[in-house]
This record gives sequence, C-alpha cells and structure tokens, in this order.
Amino acid sequence: MQPQDVSGLEERAALPGESDRVKRVFDIVCALSMIVVLAPLLLVIAVMVMLDGGPCVFGHTRIGLNGVKFRCLKFRSMVTNADEVLKELLERDPVARAEWERDFKLKDDVRITRLGRFIRRTSIDELPQLWNVVRGEMSLVGPRPIVEAELERYGAYTNYYLMTKPGITGMWQVSGRSDLDYASRVSLDVQYARTRSFAGDALIMIKTIGVALKRRGAY
Repeated sequence: MQPQDVSGLEERAALPGESDRVKRVFDIVCALSMIVVLAPLLLVIAVMVMLDGGPCVFGHTRIGLNGVKFRCLKFRSMVTNADEVLKELLERDPVARAEWERDFKLKDDVRITRLGRFIRRTSIDELPQLWNVVRGEMSLVGPRPIVEAELERYGAYTNYYLMTKPGITGMWQVSGRSDLDYASRVSLDVQYARTRSFAGDALIMIKTIGVALKRRGAY
C-alpha cells in the first residue's frame, strides 16, 4: 500500500494546526519522562525476556499516519519461532483459523510464553512504544496500530484510521480491548478521529491506568 495524503479531510479540523503541535509536544515530554522514570522496570523486563531465550524487543510492521509503514516496538512475549507455530496451528485447527481470520488474534495463543502472558495482561509489553512516540511514529493516544491486511476491515472508514497517528492507548483499550469484536474497534477508531481533543486524550490516559491495573480484556 502506498502512503496516502489524507490531510485535507474536513473531519481533521477536530484537532487542527496549533492543537496538533501541542499534542506533539505533550507526547514528547511525557514519553521521555516515562522512559526515565520507568528505566529500572524496562531494564528488568528486558533481562527477564532475554533469559527466556531470544531478543528482548521485536518490531512488527504497522500502518501509521497517512499510510506510512513503521516498526512498532514491543517486548517479545512470544516464542522466537512464532510465525512458524502460527502457520502450523492454522493449517491443522479450523477453529483457530476462523478465530484468526475474524479477529487477527487468538484468545488462547500457544505462541505466548509464560512471562509473555504476564507482560501482555499488564500491558508492560507495549512500553517500548514510548520510543515510537519520541520518534513521531506514534502518539500516546490514538487508534491501535494495525497491520496492512487489517485496513480492509475499515472499508469506507479507512481514511479515518489514516488521519491520526496510532496510539499506545486509545478508546479501544479503555472500552473492552480484546473483548470487543472488530466492528466495534473500527467504530471506536472512527469516533476518535472525528472527536479527538486534548481533553479527550487526557481522559483516555487516566482511564488507561485503571484498565491496566484490572487487566480487563487483555490477552
């Protein structure tokens, strides 16, 4: 998919010019501050993941603002041969294949390590994305970053996803996460693109703390 310029969409006026710059400054200040404060935790998790075998961080290609691809960073929560394990599972298990084709994820994912299950439920696995925020590829708040194949699910609403930077957290994360079906996820992304504001982002970040502590909808 070629990068697309969707900057002219009228709906983008929900967060125009100056507000975009304020959001960017806020992202940089908060992301750098969190990296400094959380440095001991990040180091401990990195070492624990490496001791589990394999690299501590991996990057997966995601679609960002205007359709530009970027490497979305995460602490590794799966076995090192995750792609091969998934391929073999989907070939022999029609139920798992149907779930994957419907949701692009598996509730009982055999690829996830024991440590990986913990860091995913607590959302610790997504902390390396703070660096994506510093680089300008992501925002603290926005739609959940998706792979190119998922854009088809957005249909006529694709441009709503493309007009905003993906976020570490967002409306999907504070509204049920993986317990929601994909249509609901698309609806939330469209709603965010249409109504986004600095105050709304702040509220989502506050709600994210409670959601992470309760571990609701995370797997």
